Amino acid sequence: MNTDSKKLPESTSEQGSDQLDLVGLLKLLQRGWKVMLFFVVLGLAVAILYSRYVTPIFESEALIQVNEKSQGISGLGENISKLIEEEDSKSQAETELIKSRMVLDPVVNLLHLQIRLSDPTISSVDRITKDRIDTQVNTTAGAALETENGRAQVTQFDVAPDYLDQSFTLVRSATGFILSNNLDEFKGQFNQPQKFIGAAGSIEITVADLPNSQQPIAITKQSIQFTTNEINSRLTVIEKGDLSGIIQLSLTGSNQQQVSSILKEIVISYVDQSESRGSEETTKTIAFMETQIPALKKKLETSEAVFNNFREKYGTIDVGREAELLLTENAQINTQLNELKLKKADLTTYYTEEHPLVIQINDQLKVLNNRKRVIDNTVTGLPEIQREFLQLSEDVAINREIYLTMLKNYEQLKIVKAGQIGYTRIVDLPVNTYALVAPNKPLIIAIGLLLGVLLGAISVLFGTLFGSAVKDPNGLEARMGVPVLAIIPRSKSLKRLAKGKKSTDRLLTYIDHNSLSYEAIKSLRTYLLFGLPAQGKARAVGADHTRGSVILITGESPNVGKSFICANLAEVFAHLDKKILIIDADMRMGNLHSTFAVEQNIGLAEYFTQEADSVSSITHTTPIDNIDFIPRGHNAHNPSALLASDRFSELMADLKGHYDYIFIDSPPVLAASDAVILSNYADTVLMVTKYDDPLEGQLAYAIKQMNKANINVDGIVINDMQQSKKNKHSYYYSYAYGKNQ
Repeated sequence: MNTDSKKLPESTSEQGSDQLDLVGLLKLLQRGWKVMLFFVVLGLAVAILYSRYVTPIFESEALIQVNEKSQGISGLGENISKLIEEEDSKSQAETELIKSRMVLDPVVNLLHLQIRLSDPTISSVDRITKDRIDTQVNTTAGAALETENGRAQVTQFDVAPDYLDQSFTLVRSATGFILSNNLDEFKGQFNQPQKFIGAAGSIEITVADLPNSQQPIAITKQSIQFTTNEINSRLTVIEKGDLSGIIQLSLTGSNQQQVSSILKEIVISYVDQSESRGSEETTKTIAFMETQIPALKKKLETSEAVFNNFREKYGTIDVGREAELLLTENAQINTQLNELKLKKADLTTYYTEEHPLVIQINDQLKVLNNRKRVIDNTVTGLPEIQREFLQLSEDVAINREIYLTMLKNYEQLKIVKAGQIGYTRIVDLPVNTYALVAPNKPLIIAIGLLLGVLLGAISVLFGTLFGSAVKDPNGLEARMGVPVLAIIPRSKSLKRLAKGKKSTDRLLTYIDHNSLSYEAIKSLRTYLLFGLPAQGKARAVGADHTRGSVILITGESPNVGKSFICANLAEVFAHLDKKILIIDADMRMGNLHSTFAVEQNIGLAEYFTQEADSVSSITHTTPIDNIDFIPRGHNAHNPSALLASDRFSELMADLKGHYDYIFIDSPPVLAASDAVILSNYADTVLMVTKYDDPLEGQLAYAIKQMNKANINVDGIVINDMQQSKKNKHSYYYSYAYGKNQ
């Protein structure tokens, strides 16, 4: 056994594993083109199936303008409009209001969106194979669904709270329909309101039509919260631009007409709510005036009657200049007081006594009342009849002024309310475009192809790291720590004969002696001659020695070509005029006897069973000069025990004295322990592996098993390398030479 074989240092192994340049990566991916093609095709297939499986999505859009100020308040008149504070309408707040239940609930009720119909017979395969799957359509008349067997239409479906969001099944019967769930079953007639009492409450339903052929229809009454949440999940409301006041509404769904219909009703519902909010202030003011006008009219009539009675009793009274001035001022003060009281009454319908506007009016009332007391005290000094005349005429004037002002403002408010508009107006209603929003088939296919390429590349890379086939000599040396001594290309002539079963002769010297394969075998011989340790080199060049060199050839697994390498390597060594012996030590499945046309009957196995008591009796000559051969013999029951016996040790000692080179064809390392036993008699151990066939992990494990037994593998031989476009530029291949026929 040779323990001085050259091994690559660990630092070299680590550096080699880290140095993966772009060219090497591309070559690695190129070698795994089959795996990548598989994942690309798989990704493309999944993308196509997914694009057909998902439900097509359509979209409708609408535009609404939100005015910055409330319209109509300015038309109330200068006096009345001051009573109501103008408020800004914020677009951000309006976008939230559009998605509120206040706006969506009327739409849900109008279009019966809580009623959900579906066809339970539609499978996932149907969604992929069929070009179109009909979806539910909701209108003001109810919910409808088209199926292969006919149309299902339900105009009313109301259930008790416990039945909400529970699925029922509708089936046509001979006399009408059957409504059922897991617990109850009810029978009803078409186009007639039906009321059933179930275990969880009442059910009211009106069925207009159902498919034929016992086609079941699944029906569910969704809760209002669930339905509005589902609409909101598909509804997008945004303001276009900054502070533009233009709000864009977008709604998606599986049916273009349905989407447009729902969005249109949402827009109308929102605008109606906006107009209602815009006229709310005017409505409250008109209602207040309607309660005050009759009382003011009656008060005016009462004051006029009292004044007329006074004049009839006392006749016309000449009021002095001072009294006239006091009367005029007092009338003005009373007018102002009444106006302020009216404003205060209007304000208190909206605000509390602590509001700044109410406090301001109270202060003004206090000042006017003080002045009025002063005038009243002055008037007290006038004669009683004059004072009473002034008082009655003042009451009539004040009541007439208040009544006429109230009546005028009331008529103005009614005119304004008739033409009043809200905060918003419709710019664009939704239209049917029938343009698919999703799925985006080109994008899905592109993503599928990209994912296929990525998964394929990752699979190739992971396969290279954890389970790649033997391909790259540089990487193999770095990872194994064992040099690759030779790469043997595939012999096309030998492969052709093997396929045609025209010959079992595997010696290249007879079949393909001008091939690159034969030249590679010779290159391996050269390395073994001049790449052996010092002691081995001395023997190789003919120095004095007492024993021949033993070269063990094994592999990590069967069918890697170790026997082919052993036979052809021994044949090229025979050209050196050296005595060569080949031992077929694979006593289980050895087949070298067919290569050299030697009988199998008497061989290594017979030597152990005493059927052949001498070395010469098991050694056979071959048609090739300088080569003798020991076949495996008959099948042995315990080959490992025989090879570990003292008799085999005596055999090897005897043979080394008669031959210059002894080649041992050993069983695979991972198949039997024979290779470990035979390696103890070898000066050089070669591990044969097959290009692009076994996994590197197997080869590494085989070398590790040898190292556990303190056996160093001196070199790796890569056999059967195939020439193709993807590896024709390999360094180890293009520098081989030979005359290709």
